[in-house]
Amino acid sequence: MSDIAIVVIGTSWGGLDALGTLVQGLPEGFPIPIVAVQHRSREARPGLADLLQRLTTLTVTEAEDKDPLLPGHLLLAPPDYHLLVDRGNVNLDTDAQVKFSRPSIDVTFVSAAETYGSQTVGIVLTGANDDGAAGLRRIADRGGIAVVEDPSTAASATMPRAALRAVPEARVMPVTAIPDHLVRLAGGVPARKRA
Repeated sequence: MSDIAIVVIGTSWGGLDALGTLVQGLPEGFPIPIVAVQHRSREARPGLADLLQRLTTLTVTEAEDKDPLLPGHLLLAPPDYHLLVDRGNVNLDTDAQVKFSRPSIDVTFVSAAETYGSQTVGIVLTGANDDGAAGLRRIADRGGIAVVEDPSTAASATMPRAALRAVPEARVMPVTAIPDHLVRLAGGVPARKRA
């Protein structure tokens, strides 16, 4: 049985496709709660959760304050709120933007690291800024697992490169390989077959 308690994912420019690829590869019954931060403006149209839900057997929802962290569930940070990971649930807040973003990847990653320490997996995907680099460093410093999308395969390499500068020991792989890596970390739930 895995001792991983949470997977946190951060992405920005190009993130819809990357997140879609990642969740599509995860099997039904994936046993670890997932929290994802996709940079979105306050005016972002709703529907990201619905788009991702069409690709996966996980339950995908936009997070509300105090939502529980549940196996087989993916919680998305809503536009214009920071999402903080607490033990067993998430909290939303409206503190100032961090690096021009709310939600901020760093805020979520740091809170996950502080709450779950070495039981945390942090993943930085495509994006056009350096949000997530400091948070991934905190996860690694707390003994968690750091994963970065291979910059050469990312839609925008800026965010993965920044994460690798901050965490050079991170595991680097194309987004297509991340689901199987997570399955191994989860203790070997069989990967969902791709058509």
